[in-house]
Amino acid sequence: MNESDNLRNSLIRISIHVPKVCEKCGAPSPEYKGVGEYKCTECGFVMYDDFGIVRNYLEEHRGATQSEVSRATGVPMETIRQFLREERLEVAAGSGVMLSCELCRAPIRSGRYCEACAKKVAMQEAAAKSAQKKNSVSGFGLGKAGESGARRFRR
Repeated sequence: MNESDNLRNSLIRISIHVPKVCEKCGAPSPEYKGVGEYKCTECGFVMYDDFGIVRNYLEEHRGATQSEVSRATGVPMETIRQFLREERLEVAAGSGVMLSCELCRAPIRSGRYCEACAKKVAMQEAAAKSAQKKNSVSGFGLGKAGESGARRFRR
């Protein structure tokens, strides 16, 4: 993932509406209960962030398209697309509309990569991490330029 992807993803995450105060009584900091649900610690009122709103809509309207969900809930399509890419949601089985793998363009129901490409990417990331770790080995004379593992002290 490059810098522009990270910036785009962080902007999308910022735009996800998370309740900061209770919509009913105005008390600060509702308690997060999970899967997009928040509960006021003062009055017990239940609120939802954008993910909770979309999830609740899809439970009632199975098979709804992305544009239908966006129109009905007011959640931007880009945010819904991000939920699909993060594998928080998936395209309904049998749907005529699918996501596509970012590498090979194969049809997928959620995430960024198909199963085969996900394995390749994981192997590449592991190899890169291993190479980075190998290059940064240090301690007791290792990793010092010009020493190449030679003894530093002689008796």
